[in-house]
Amino acid sequence: MDWITSPAAWSQFALLAVAYVAARMLAGRMQPAIRRVLAPEAGAVGLVARVRRAGLLVLPLLLPLLAYALTAAGESVTRATFGSGEVIAFGKRVFLFLAARTLVREVLPDGFLKLLGRFVLIPVAALYTLGVLDDITAWLDETVIALGNIRFSALALIRGLIAGALLFWLGAWSNRQSTGYIKAREELRPATRELAIKAAEVAIFGAAFLLLMSIMGIDLTAVAVLGGALGVGIGLGLQQIAANFVSGIILLLEGQTTVGDYVELDGGEKGTIVKMTARACVLETFDGKWIVVPNEHFITTRVTNYSDQGSANRYEALFSVSYETDINRVPEIIEAAVAALPFVLKSPDGPDCELKGFGESSVDFSVEYWVAGIDDGKNKYGSPVLFAIWNALKAAEIEMPYPHRVVELRTAANA
Repeated sequence: MDWITSPAAWSQFALLAVAYVAARMLAGRMQPAIRRVLAPEAGAVGLVARVRRAGLLVLPLLLPLLAYALTAAGESVTRATFGSGEVIAFGKRVFLFLAARTLVREVLPDGFLKLLGRFVLIPVAALYTLGVLDDITAWLDETVIALGNIRFSALALIRGLIAGALLFWLGAWSNRQSTGYIKAREELRPATRELAIKAAEVAIFGAAFLLLMSIMGIDLTAVAVLGGALGVGIGLGLQQIAANFVSGIILLLEGQTTVGDYVELDGGEKGTIVKMTARACVLETFDGKWIVVPNEHFITTRVTNYSDQGSANRYEALFSVSYETDINRVPEIIEAAVAALPFVLKSPDGPDCELKGFGESSVDFSVEYWVAGIDDGKNKYGSPVLFAIWNALKAAEIEMPYPHRVVELRTAANA
């Protein structure tokens, strides 16, 4: 009772009350002004607008942080005046706990960060408020966990779990941001973008792993030994996976095949490349099927690349006429008919009808034509060209022959 009624005690209680009331008054006056300054214009986008919106989200922290700051100032006054300040120091820790609680409940978005705040930040803040955090930390540091020859403290394990979860969450977020930024760089070739995305991913998660090892106090020389052992394992037991991985890097560096190209492999697989991964390329056929082709096949076998849908490609259509036809008329008729088709290009060259040879029952011709794209099943150029050839020959009364055979019948009397 003597201590409670002493100036040292009631001054601390009074300073706590004054700090809280002053914090509420200051927060009430500052929040509208801060909102007017930070609120971006409606529909505004960009980095500045995002930063200003983020600033608005943390406004609920203004009251407990102001109370914490004012209480800290009051603590310095009471300790200088009376030599003690345990009450006001406890109040200061309470305001810090309220700030952590507000951060988790009102500021952090739903998901990993809110979960981490609820089960890590708030319990740690509560222990700090009660003044037992240092004692529990020392006890955990003295508790040793042994796994074979590896020994580490319980504190290092808990710190590693928390830091690992946070680091890899930050790594995943950074990877998404870098991927979106790189994909938006349209001036880069698709292969270069894919290579940059994979390089950024490896760098981000590699740095997160090394930082985690450092936080947990694990000697990085052990990681070097582990990397050497892993390299030997890849060389001996994972040769095919390593070959596909290296082949994928070569494909991305060379850029000779990339996403969007229509390719045909020696094995008969053909389709449009829709995805390139570290292990394989995914081809989409014209009928919607996906074919997963290991990257090594693109390096060790012959690949026909028809380039993308906007490139010019030449195709050939074969046909025949009868021997009774004036074949000198045929090229002009067919070239005019094919050139009239809307998808046939005049550059780099217009339709070209050529005499191919003399068959058993017909004179054989072919017409070559250029189109802006590929005949991959979805874009069918061959069928309209053959229709145009048929209609042109019929209009010119030119016969398209069929095989003729002479059959000799021998009867018993003739024999």
